[in-house]
Amino acid sequence: MQATKEQIQQEALTRAATGQSFTNWPAIIQGFLAKGIPESEIRPRENVFTYHAWRALGRQVRRGEHGVKVITYVHGEREKNEADPQTGEERKVKRSFSRPWTAVVFHISQTDPIRA
Repeated sequence: MQATKEQIQQEALTRAATGQSFTNWPAIIQGFLAKGIPESEIRPRENVFTYHAWRALGRQVRRGEHGVKVITYVHGEREKNEADPQTGEERKVKRSFSRPWTAVVFHISQTDPIRA
C-alpha cells in the first residue's frame, strides 16, 4: 500500500522530533553558518527539519533554497529462506538491517507558511 503525502510528512516530522542522535548537529550548524545564519538561531529539532517535516508543520520550503545534507540510517527488515541445519527444512527467517541514507534539512528562515 502506497503512503499518502500526509502520512509521509507526518512520519518525517515524528522521526525528526524523536531522534536521539546528535551526530549531524556539527554538520547542520556549520552548513547553516556558511549560509549566513547566526549560530544562536540554528536549533536542530526545533527550527531545522526536512522538506516533508516542514510540510507537516504547515510550512513550504521556498523555491530555489538549498539545504544542508545530512546522513541518517534507515532501519528495515527482510525475510530470507534458510535451511534448518538440523532438519534441512526450509524456513523463513527475518533479518533486520540499517543502511545509510542522505537527507536534506532546511532552516525555518528558508520557509514560508502555507496559505490556505
